[in-house]
Amino acid sequence: MNGSQMAQHGLNILIIEDNHVLCSNMAALFEAHGHRADFAADGRSGLQLALELRPDVVVLDLSLPGMDGVRVCEELRARADRHVPVLMLTARDALDDKLQGFAAGADDYLTKPFAEAELLARCQALSLRHRVGADHVLCVGSLHIDRRSGEVTREGQPLTLHRTSYRILLALAEAWPRTLTRSELIERLWGDDPPESDPLRSHLYLLRQALDKPFATPMIETVHGVGFRLVDRR
Repeated sequence: MNGSQMAQHGLNILIIEDNHVLCSNMAALFEAHGHRADFAADGRSGLQLALELRPDVVVLDLSLPGMDGVRVCEELRARADRHVPVLMLTARDALDDKLQGFAAGADDYLTKPFAEAELLARCQALSLRHRVGADHVLCVGSLHIDRRSGEVTREGQPLTLHRTSYRILLALAEAWPRTLTRSELIERLWGDDPPESDPLRSHLYLLRQALDKPFATPMIETVHGVGFRLVDRR
């Protein structure tokens, strides 16, 4: 099913949230816009439903009884046979909490309280990404990224990447062949609280050292005045 078909027929959204009032309100919102909502009130049952239902999007609270949202996300990434987009939902807005969620495999982050229109828009955007239902191995030419294990190879050679370099590469590969702007990359990595100094320069340098320097042709291309993209020069 492609993105337009999913938009037309609605999404299957799993809400994992222990606040019953908020959960009911989100379910009503989704259903009013033509989507189907399932829900769980604790982490363990939410994880089980996510593995069984294979939803289009999981809206996952960070603070849950039994198993917190970070652990749920980590287990989902380790055990699911395809990529399930995860929108992390939490009252916390500290940078460390955001980074912890992204490190666990979350695709997006929304802080409570939030506008209903933004929740809908973020779920729709996640559902339309080309990787929904895709295999865990993402390929751009000779570059292979295993999203489950975190292993990266180019021309069959394993690459050793710092966590931030890996996240930059993953974002570029998921967007390929589109160019990602600097602001898109910064928001993906650091949310609304990026470091004061140029946050991309050193991480892109390290990524290029691992991805491009050992090979005959570079894969990371700077699009001047716009941002960065991957190129397949096989």
